[in-house]
Amino acid sequence: MNNKESENTETEILNAAKEVFLQKGMAGARMQEIADKANINKALLHYYYRSKQLLFEAVFKSAFKLLAPQLNKVLNDDTDLIEKIRKFTENYVAFVIKHPYLPNFVIQELSKNPDFIQKLRAEKNFPTIDKFKIQVNEAIDKGIIKPIEAEQLFINIISLNIFPFIGEPLLMALVNMDKESYKKLLKKRKTEVSEFIINSIKI
Repeated sequence: MNNKESENTETEILNAAKEVFLQKGMAGARMQEIADKANINKALLHYYYRSKQLLFEAVFKSAFKLLAPQLNKVLNDDTDLIEKIRKFTENYVAFVIKHPYLPNFVIQELSKNPDFIQKLRAEKNFPTIDKFKIQVNEAIDKGIIKPIEAEQLFINIISLNIFPFIGEPLLMALVNMDKESYKKLLKKRKTEVSEFIINSIKI
């Protein structure tokens, strides 16, 4: 198998795995099902990925590599703080709607494998909040926003964005919505979260 064929096969595996993980979750997914969907035999699948865990990590990293540069760009570009909050929320929510398995995977993986975050931090374009912190402090000094630690503000933004995806079954029950209605609600989070945050900190 040449390099091009190998790359194509790996792409097919990752796409198939993403579909199965999305439908069945980590626990319910089976390597045979992934192999069937990728139109390869199970032995070849194991040649590329020795275990379901390694395959799941590869699927996550593949998606994270798409998300990380977007978030990093938003956090560290010259956009003013208020617009930055809007862009971050819009980009994050839009991305997770397309990759809904990611938040639960992060929580699940980090709870049993805390060292996994070190693998992510080693990835190129892992997001940093250095510029964001400077902008928060400048906005406070100029009297644009109320005093708040940049780290606290960032955690607030992340938490409000992530929990509706992690807690989907519980929240659907509490707000009495079916799957389709809840999806529409999540799309509105693109603006709802940012406006809530902005209104809470603006003077």
